[in-house]
Amino acid sequence: MDLEQTGRLAWRCRRGMKELDLVLMRYLRERWPAADGQERALFEQLLEVPDPLLAAWLTGNAPAPDAPMAALLAILRQPATGRPAT
Repeated sequence: MDLEQTGRLAWRCRRGMKELDLVLMRYLRERWPAADGQERALFEQLLEVPDPLLAAWLTGNAPAPDAPMAALLAILRQPATGRPAT
């Protein structure tokens, strides 16, 4: 993953809610490098969602709009691996 792209995505992962920052940055750090093109596109779409709706999706207080997004949200809800950040 090139540094410019990573930097842009990291900036977009910064939200108005610290909890969202943590979840999104963990995905970017741990999962993004191995994600396929479809999953990456979904993640970038997710970054366009307003914070209140994103938080509702992640907490299960609102349904995901479709099955692919629901699958990505399930990945985001998984516990951290405990690997140190690089």
